Amino acid sequence: MKGPYSLTTPCVNCPFRSDIKPYLVPARIREIECSLVRSEFPCHKTTSHDDEDEFNGAPYIPHGGEIHCAGALILLEKLGRSSQMTRIAERLGMYDPRKLDMDAPVFDSFDEMYEAQKPQQGKRRTG
Repeated sequence: MKGPYSLTTPCVNCPFRSDIKPYLVPARIREIECSLVRSEFPCHKTTSHDDEDEFNGAPYIPHGGEIHCAGALILLEKLGRSSQMTRIAERLGMYDPRKLDMDAPVFDSFDEMYEAQKPQQGKRRTG
């Protein structure tokens, strides 16, 4: 079984990637930023839920196989921030920030990520 901090590079459609088309609403970026101070952000590919949970607005309940999002970890490392859980995991040998792919295309700040999610004003969509 992989550990909760075993991902070292962001997946192909990670919301923290700077080289893909943004798909989150800007308010969600701020929500994620605030939550990372006190909790974890699992990679969506390691979560299990159904559309009914999302539709009802039910909070996500961990099922035990979640792995922390590498994109989130890389962004936090770029900012020199860490959560309480990553500090504990590092002390226990469960997390090693030196293993992260710091050259991966991840935003340099939450502000940069937030701005990228905003609708491009004055630009017409084509195609």
